[in-house]
Amino acid sequence: MNDLRNLERYWAFAGTLLLTLLCLALLALTSWAWIGVAVFAGLSLVGLYDVTQTSHSILRNYPVLGHMRFLLEGIRPEIRQYFLENDQDEEPFSREDRSIVYQRAKNQESARPFGTRRDVYANGYTWLTHSINPTHPDTLDFRVRVGGPDCRRPYDISLYNISAMSFGSLSGNAIRALNRGAKMGGFAHDTGEGSISVHHREEGGDLIWEIGSGYFGCRNDDGTFSAEKFAERAASDQVKMIEIKLSQGAKPGHGGMLPGAKVTEEIAEARGVPVGRDCISPAGHSAFRTPVELCRFIGRLRELSDGKPVGFKLCIGHRREFMCIVKAMLETGIAPDFIVVDGKEGGTGAAPLEFANHIGMPLTEGLSFVHNTLRGAGLRNQIRIGAAGKLIHAFDIARAFALGADWANSARGFMFSIGCIQAQACHTNHCPVGVATQDPLRARALVVGDKAQRVANFHLNTMKALGEIAGAAGLKDPRGFLPNHFLHRDSNGEMVPGNEVYPYLPIGFLVDGQPDAFGYLDRWKRARADSFTPPDLPDSDSKHLM
Repeated sequence: MNDLRNLERYWAFAGTLLLTLLCLALLALTSWAWIGVAVFAGLSLVGLYDVTQTSHSILRNYPVLGHMRFLLEGIRPEIRQYFLENDQDEEPFSREDRSIVYQRAKNQESARPFGTRRDVYANGYTWLTHSINPTHPDTLDFRVRVGGPDCRRPYDISLYNISAMSFGSLSGNAIRALNRGAKMGGFAHDTGEGSISVHHREEGGDLIWEIGSGYFGCRNDDGTFSAEKFAERAASDQVKMIEIKLSQGAKPGHGGMLPGAKVTEEIAEARGVPVGRDCISPAGHSAFRTPVELCRFIGRLRELSDGKPVGFKLCIGHRREFMCIVKAMLETGIAPDFIVVDGKEGGTGAAPLEFANHIGMPLTEGLSFVHNTLRGAGLRNQIRIGAAGKLIHAFDIARAFALGADWANSARGFMFSIGCIQAQACHTNHCPVGVATQDPLRARALVVGDKAQRVANFHLNTMKALGEIAGAAGLKDPRGFLPNHFLHRDSNGEMVPGNEVYPYLPIGFLVDGQPDAFGYLDRWKRARADSFTPPDLPDSDSKHLM
């Protein structure tokens, strides 16, 4: 049944071929049939071109019929005006986000006429202050070194990289295009918790190996962590950093399952699981249960990988729990080389609605909290911070740097660059452009060479835009952005400096016991290095001290 459904998208092309033959047969009865021959033969030639061209995934999967999409795009300004006049949203996610990615990926002009968006007048609007004496950055190859005092093999990471997306969720062709583009552009590709596949290895781009609760690629048969398998894969020169996934923004605190029907031989090889059997990611880790055990696990992975940078990714939930981890760093003397803060804005192939919309801390607040907690503990200078969560525009990346990030990751932006049209069919295996599917026929629509170049283009043009706005602010390096470079109009229409909204708190204030106006010290006192469980409190106090 699924095979028949997969072929349905070719009905328009097949129909034009049949109608061409029918009109040829009708020539014996009437010369008027030549009109039909001309029309349908022309459409058949269009369909033949569609399935053989390499630039448009939609047309490769939907020959002839796919042109309807481009026809509608051609009248987009009129459609957009209709929605604006009727005060309706066009779609769940911003068309502007996709548009700017497509333009940068295709090296097209991205300038727009007629000025700013309407929300420039709205309360809640944020803008970047600029200098009367702008600068011109000397390079677009912006990098930061990741590696603390215990790291023997630090990595100079680009300021913009591909965020975690697993093979299994994405097709082999999508992984190859992303990784080849990363190699071409000199930036990093996070594997996602699905581990390192043959598609990653064959392209050779720099990898951040993400290890989730399923320990895919480094697991024993019972699903526990295997030090031997980890050391074997971590030895690859392609693996530059190791990232322990504690939670992700789209569905923090929620496990996952890849149905057995989707566990192909390639996926089984990458993850170290049986072919055709449900592949489960538990909600929590089994290799550690306490903050101290997490720190020791970090130290163990650093040794097993011969000194490569090791860190973790999380979406902030209970703030006290993150402080528990920081206290464990101080107690054990083992700190991660980096922490990636994932905002709840992050996407996924499928997540329960409540998790997607209402669980987890947004990136802005989470990033500021992690940055200030590390400052308060005196650890910020040795731990790098990455930021992830709908970071597509250079402005959003710059704001993340101002709040404390050292680099940014994006999944959504790079998915757009390889042709994602947000069909929101990721969980159905029927992705129309071959990005989020394991169907080989659909995946062939994504031509690796063409899309890899677009991945590299998108990265380069985003770095160019980031360099330009840094220069406009009088900076030579985007990492120089600070909160005071931004101004914010609050709900009362008052202009508030960014350093008042998201201030940098004093270095060492937590370990010194200095009170603060934001409740950090109260939570710090309740945090325990030996347990994530909160201390016993009267019920009346427990609600507001988490």
